[in-house]
Amino acid sequence: MGNSGSAVKVCADHQGGINWLSLSPDGQRLLTGSEDGTARLWSTADSQCHGHFQGHESYITFCHLENEAAFTCSADHTIRKWDVVTGQCLAIYRGHTSIVNRILVAKDYLFSGSYDRTARCWSVDKEKQIQEFRGHRNCVLTLAHYSSKDVLEEEEEEEEEEEKVSRDLLVTGSTDCTVKVWWVSSGRCYQTLLGHTGAVLCLILDAPNRELFSGSTDYTIRTWNIVTGEQLKVFKEHQGSIICLELVNRHLYSGSADRTVKCWLVDTGERIQTYKAHKHSVSTLKYHAGILFTGSGDACARAFNSKSGVLQKIFRGHKFIINCIQIHNELLYTASHDGTLRIWDIRGICKRNKRRLKKERSAQGRSSQKGSLSRLFNNKVGCMVQQENGE
Repeated sequence: MGNSGSAVKVCADHQGGINWLSLSPDGQRLLTGSEDGTARLWSTADSQCHGHFQGHESYITFCHLENEAAFTCSADHTIRKWDVVTGQCLAIYRGHTSIVNRILVAKDYLFSGSYDRTARCWSVDKEKQIQEFRGHRNCVLTLAHYSSKDVLEEEEEEEEEEEKVSRDLLVTGSTDCTVKVWWVSSGRCYQTLLGHTGAVLCLILDAPNRELFSGSTDYTIRTWNIVTGEQLKVFKEHQGSIICLELVNRHLYSGSADRTVKCWLVDTGERIQTYKAHKHSVSTLKYHAGILFTGSGDACARAFNSKSGVLQKIFRGHKFIINCIQIHNELLYTASHDGTLRIWDIRGICKRNKRRLKKERSAQGRSSQKGSLSRLFNNKVGCMVQQENGE
């Protein structure tokens, strides 16, 4: 049975629901983007608000935090870049003609996807649009980025002479049921991945293994070879839209509107675990140290033993859907449509899980040692039998 926990801190500065929560690469700051049209910067050291970014003319849909700069996108059709120290708006990226749903920062590029059916690439520093990706028949909801040198062999790269100036590729998922892969340098569509019969809501990229995972409102997750465009597998057991995905050690975790999370073995397509307990859609999930943390439309966050599927803890206190979670220094951060950021101490369950893992490894070690001794004994017996038979 999962026991209930109370937050160690509740941050209620926003005047509207929090749509996204981003953690800086160095783990020192958190950024929240809200329905109130503002973003706030929080220190993970003292959990205090150290920045208030104001300027958007409508609600913020998504945010992204780097160590020195913050990025927000909005229903006002713009993206903004902010200085995390001064709170000053450093750049406004204008060009989209509808709500900007998602942004992604990679190298010196800023990518965006919008309800205007396009994705765009911007220069982070020059406040300038570099490329427009036009071809989707409906809004672009989700983005991923990789470099061809991460996935292509040298001889394959030679075939792409036109694109040798830049080897970066953008992946877009749309409500038109397709996933598209684009060359960043030219804006040319490299692959259109066909198979889904519903909107594509989430993408996970595994570039070293040349694989892309897409989750859809058609209740399926599909795996694609991002070089050939071939559909590799279809994961079909969910009974609702796939809302979120997480990939850890060749295990794929999928959160769904059917109120469950499932764990799949990527290499075989086998579903090995189902996590039940949610009373509404699973809106977000995060794997940490053998524990699967989830956020749900039932306003609760939960912690499951990722291997056994046993519910270890329920985090109650939010009033509406939890839209995003982050984990840092054994603290769980949950951001909700109720406008609050809540901070929870997860040291207890992390310690229990570490002890359990240690016991399992020790037991496996003893079992392995027994197996080795058994094999040694059997080999010796085999040799004795051969000698007796004069072989």
